[in-house]
Amino acid sequence: MSNKEKAIQLLDKIPESKMYYIIGILEGAAIPDEIPNDETLDAMQELENGEGIIFEGSAHDFISAMLEE
Repeated sequence: MSNKEKAIQLLDKIPESKMYYIIGILEGAAIPDEIPNDETLDAMQELENGEGIIFEGSAHDFISAMLEE
């Protein structure tokens, strides 16, 4: 039996009152272990060097500003 099959069997035994905690663990484990791409790394380095812009508005305001450029 695979680990996935064992996990599914255990999920069937967990009471609904505890499922909230299990979902949080599963969501965390489902995040890929990918390394940021070069563009993201460059942007992070730019901020660490005191350059770049940190946008503090809403997502709507950010998109609007990007569309104006």
